Amino acid sequence: MFKKDLTPSPKQKLKSSVQRSVRQLILDTYPLLAPHIDEVLPKKASLEQIKLPDRVSLYVIENRPLFYQQDNGVLLPHLKLVHRFPQCFPKIQCDRGAIRFVLSGATLMAPGLTSKGGRLPLPREKAPRSAQEDAEEQKKEGGNESGESGEEGNKVVVPDEGVDEDGHWSRELEKGEPVVLMAEGKVEAAAVGILKMGTKEIKEKGKGPVMEETHFLGDGLWRLNIE
Repeated sequence: MFKKDLTPSPKQKLKSSVQRSVRQLILDTYPLLAPHIDEVLPKKASLEQIKLPDRVSLYVIENRPLFYQQDNGVLLPHLKLVHRFPQCFPKIQCDRGAIRFVLSGATLMAPGLTSKGGRLPLPREKAPRSAQEDAEEQKKEGGNESGESGEEGNKVVVPDEGVDEDGHWSRELEKGEPVVLMAEGKVEAAAVGILKMGTKEIKEKGKGPVMEETHFLGDGLWRLNIE
C-alpha cells in the first residue's frame, strides 16, 4: 500500500470534537490500549491529521505517528505505535521464508502462516468462574478502574486476551479485523494490515492471500518525515 515514498499534505489540527471521536474509535477498535490511552493521546496535546495519497489520513501527535485510515475504513496502527505497545494488538506470525516477501510489499499468503515457523491463534479455554469472581466482575463494571475508559461516560473493558509463550494469540481473528504481523525469529512487528480471511479459515484452507492494506517496515509510511 505504501511501497513508494509519500508526499504528505501540511498538518491540520483537528477540532476537539473530532479528537474525542478519534479517541473513542481507538478505544472501540483496540480495547487493549485502554490502560495506555493517556500515553497514546495525552489530553493536553493536539491531535493532527496529515492527508496522504489514495485518500489516506495519518493521525499524529507531537510528531509521533499513531494511526492511519483510508476513507472511513478500519483505523490501523502505525508500526511505531505497535512497537511502543506491542501487547495491545492482535498478532499472527509468518515464517522466515515469508519475511523478505512481506518486506518487499508482496501479499502475505497462507502457507507463510501455517508452516512450522508460522503462528496462528490458539484459543484458550476459559475456566468456569466462581460466584465470588462473578461478584467481583459486577463490582468492577460499576466503577472506573484500570482497564476501563471513562471517556464521556463510556466504559471500555479490557478483554482477557494476548499471546502465549509460543506466540499464539488467544482467540481466533475474523475476516476484516486489523492484525499485526510478527516474523519468525524477530522481536518487533514487521507489518500491519487487515485480514482477508479469518484465522480459522486460514487453518482450514491453507492457501490464498491473507492480508491487505499492508504497512510494513521500511515502506513509504515508515520512512515518512512528519516533523
